[in-house]
Amino acid sequence: MTRIVTALSEISQHYDALFVDLWGCVHDGVRAFPAAVAALQAYRARGGAVVLVTNSPRPRNDVERQMRHFGVPDDAWDTIATSGDSARAAMFRGAVGEKVWFIGQPHEEIFFDPMQVIDAPVAIRRVALEEAEGIVCAGPFDPLADPAVMRPQFLYAKQKGLKLLCANPDIVVDRGEVREWCAGALARLYTEMGGTSLYFGKPHPPIYDLARRRLTALGRDVDNARILAIGDGVHTDIAGAMGEDIDSLFISGGLATSETKTSHQPEPDALNDYLKKENSSPTFSIGFLR
Repeated sequence: MTRIVTALSEISQHYDALFVDLWGCVHDGVRAFPAAVAALQAYRARGGAVVLVTNSPRPRNDVERQMRHFGVPDDAWDTIATSGDSARAAMFRGAVGEKVWFIGQPHEEIFFDPMQVIDAPVAIRRVALEEAEGIVCAGPFDPLADPAVMRPQFLYAKQKGLKLLCANPDIVVDRGEVREWCAGALARLYTEMGGTSLYFGKPHPPIYDLARRRLTALGRDVDNARILAIGDGVHTDIAGAMGEDIDSLFISGGLATSETKTSHQPEPDALNDYLKKENSSPTFSIGFLR
């Protein structure tokens, strides 16, 4: 059974590094959470390393700019691992071919910016679906529209045998008070229709490999037993931590606020019922990161 804690500082002495989710934990897509920022700053001041592990389809440097815009200061984190960078590396190595059909909004087209770390990258060309060898999905064309609107295109793509590269496995995200669909919802639909979807963010191993490489680049060689994953998604953050055999802190006041009856802290019975229903076993739980 998960242990409910009152603050990160209650358990942080047992960990040398944190793998911290961003959306729903550190910010809400509009502004930073001051208590979460303060908790991470205090953790770093005691010598811990903070790796922000996010399913954002954006490159790392763009996530940095976005965080500053939201009010997350640079001294609250050490490095960043994004689903976008992990997926981009796969794309430039040819995971879905050279000619790709792109699903996403205009601001997500930075997904195709060159990656200097890839040797002999594939020359990616964006084309119409009818000419494509594969699909790259950074998110829906309209994040408020039901993913089912993509069924006609996905049926055609499945019949052609196209693989879909998913840059963000999240199903939904809350931008302030508005819930939006993410790329993971489209990838799930495509898979349900019989297509093949490739994932590189949480809970899948590639992003954790990237996070560990980023940690090593800081000069930190941290054993799994000394890493704590923090996040509000049981099917991404917590499932990923369980798969990687690292401890986790579930933020119940994010995506599962209503199910866990979280105000300041989760209601214990509601939390346990929710975790049992979702077959999830976080090591610790807290209402909000603080």
